[in-house]
Amino acid sequence: MPIYEYRCKDCSKKSTVVTLSVKSSVVPKCKKCGSSSLEKIVSRVAIFRSEESRLESLADPSKLAGLDENDPSSVARWMKKMGKEMGEDLGEDFDQTVEEAVEETERAKNGEGEGGAGGEDI
Repeated sequence: MPIYEYRCKDCSKKSTVVTLSVKSSVVPKCKKCGSSSLEKIVSRVAIFRSEESRLESLADPSKLAGLDENDPSSVARWMKKMGKEMGEDLGEDFDQTVEEAVEETERAKNGEGEGGAGGEDI
């Protein structure tokens, strides 16, 4: 089923029209104001990739560009990017957990561990 999107020239709102086939003639009307003065706009598309295709993409050395394994923030950005690339739902708290790990690493690096200001163990 083709989905077409239009922007109203009168009220600037976007309307979506679903048709049963490509051959169906579409006479779109704005769902907000009812105007027929619409212009077709380019819709966002989703590309479905196989797991094999995603894994091949991850093996590309260019995916490691900008990664500094000594910088927790850089590693965190890379982890988020790879999670999205895999298309896996890593859970609502994944980004928050990564950020907390980065903050904890930064505190430890600056000598602000849980043992107090100096981070010394007793």
